[in-house]
Amino acid sequence: MLHAFDFMREMTTLSVVLRLVLAFVCGGLIGIEREFKRRPAGFRTHILICLGAAMTTLTSQYLYLTMQMYTDVARLGAQVIAGIGFIGAGTIIVTRQRRVKGLTTAAGMWTSAIIGLACGAGYVECAVFATLLVLVAELLLIKLERRVSAGSKEINVYVEYTDAACLESIMRRLREEGVRITNLEISRRPDGDRRYGAVASISNARSAPNDQILGEIEEMNGVLLVEEV
Repeated sequence: MLHAFDFMREMTTLSVVLRLVLAFVCGGLIGIEREFKRRPAGFRTHILICLGAAMTTLTSQYLYLTMQMYTDVARLGAQVIAGIGFIGAGTIIVTRQRRVKGLTTAAGMWTSAIIGLACGAGYVECAVFATLLVLVAELLLIKLERRVSAGSKEINVYVEYTDAACLESIMRRLREEGVRITNLEISRRPDGDRRYGAVASISNARSAPNDQILGEIEEMNGVLLVEEV
């Protein structure tokens, strides 16, 4: 550890203030990226989570070092790690296309809470470096993720169609084109109109790009909507 930050590991008023400010900054840096992308948990949410976690660690240290209450100083922090899951679950939704959204935001909130624990403990090096790695993962690695997924031959497709005969035509067309269906889920629109939805996992053995296959499906009679999920 860097000895330059040793003063922040002491239980002094200056140390407490600096730890909370560090938690504020680290949580804000993570949250502002989510805010730009219009995610459910954004700038203020990540700040509050990181601050709350830092206060938890500070309280544990205060009870042990100042109040001389000899208890497990990691107990409160452990409850933060487990309890943040309830908040994270609120950001995860399943769309009409059976697509799960919000996992990255939930994971970021969980990581932000742990960074807050590190800030509260005065572990400055870990908190700062972890914040930088989170930003790298959210800002830079997403480009690599998109490039890898774009070249994948395994894709999930959501299709809205008018009747069962249309789905049979789609499946027959895909088999003729050498595209294999590995999984299929069918659902009826809840609003009562004559519209069906299906999520299909397909394996594209062709050299044609995925967009071309989606375009061929969209041109078929009875198909209302086609999109990759």
